[in-house]
Amino acid sequence: MKRPGLLLLLLLFVPAAYVLGLLLRSTSTELSWEQPVRVLGTSTPVAVRAVNPHGVRDFTAILRQGGKQYIVFQRSEPAKRWAWLRRSEMPRSYQFEAGSRLAPGVTDGKAELVVEAVSNDFLARRSQLVQAVEIQTKPPSLLVDDMQVVVTQGGTGAVAFSVSGYWTEAGVRLGPHEFRSFQNPTAKDASRRITLFAVPHDLGAGEKPIVFARNPTGAQVLAPVPHQLIRKRFRSREFNLSSSFLNKVVSELDPRGTGDLLQRFRRINQEMRQANNRTLYELRSKTADRPLFQGPFLPLAKSAPQAQFCDYRKYKYQGQVIDEQVHLGFDLASTQQAEVPAGNHGQVIFAGWLGIYGNAIVLDHGLGVQSLYAHLSQIQVKVGDLVNRGQIIGRSGSSGLAGGDHLHFGVQVDGVAVNPLEWWDPAWLEKRILSRYR
Repeated sequence: MKRPGLLLLLLLFVPAAYVLGLLLRSTSTELSWEQPVRVLGTSTPVAVRAVNPHGVRDFTAILRQGGKQYIVFQRSEPAKRWAWLRRSEMPRSYQFEAGSRLAPGVTDGKAELVVEAVSNDFLARRSQLVQAVEIQTKPPSLLVDDMQVVVTQGGTGAVAFSVSGYWTEAGVRLGPHEFRSFQNPTAKDASRRITLFAVPHDLGAGEKPIVFARNPTGAQVLAPVPHQLIRKRFRSREFNLSSSFLNKVVSELDPRGTGDLLQRFRRINQEMRQANNRTLYELRSKTADRPLFQGPFLPLAKSAPQAQFCDYRKYKYQGQVIDEQVHLGFDLASTQQAEVPAGNHGQVIFAGWLGIYGNAIVLDHGLGVQSLYAHLSQIQVKVGDLVNRGQIIGRSGSSGLAGGDHLHFGVQVDGVAVNPLEWWDPAWLEKRILSRYR
């Protein structure tokens, strides 16, 4: 008589326990923006991270404005409400676009972007993430000064312009490079900008400088720079290598390398050079937003140039060309371990060993202008030091890929090497750079 009752209890208990287990195992979805979302344009990429061990059944993105809402993205998965034993789901990234194109009723102004996720389990919990946004569909506006910019291949140019509307990035594009703008240091109006840009030594035919302004919504405006480009032919030089030089360089720069002497030298001259130049390029982010330099740069005193900017070098060993590279600076020779002055006022952003450049110092002079002092025997400053024009920062030497005591001096504009001759010239500096923002 008792067994049917016990069996009935078991029949009731097991489903109840199963349902209770499903209830207890149900979870909410953790939602977060993968990138900050503050402004939406006509079609702006958005990415949301969703974390739920049971996965997401429904994901919806909604744009709300003025009491109305517009679904801009939706994705659903098969329901697994009664599933118990299953693998834990990995976090998922939902990538979609939001903006006026997908919500034709919205207008420029304030709105809300809402994402909702329904957990793929018994309770199907609904989680929500809300972000206040600004709808901006109009591109920025540009007004470029009409003063002609005269630039030389391998040199530096400067252009002034005004930008208005909603923008986050503005500057000059030339070839594969983009050069940032900075607020004009002498203008009270924040819309006035100045960009110093490099004309790459290997600039392709037909490439022209273009001023750009854009924002994260994808809106962009372009304007041409009135300019005159002077093309230049650079020197070609042969660099004869001796066995003693190769042994010196390889033992110093590739002490644990494999391969024969020439293979190791080529790796140094190609791969290490490329890595070191990439380091110099990345230092562009460490620049002041105002000019620190005053007047023309100083060269090494009582020195003679041993190599010029953009010498096309053919490296020869025993009469055979084994490599070719471009020399992006000036080699200046004076006395042994000559005192090396800071070319201009600035701040030390690098001081240490830099591969082919040996002991090296990089100074930042603001507005993207930086100077390099390489092959030093001594470094007498440290990162963070503020230095004055003419202050002794080290001594010349033959460290790195150097055949004798000298100073390799280089100038970079937003990471791109330019001809130091211009920056030594007071007339050029006044006419081509300083006059643009005075």
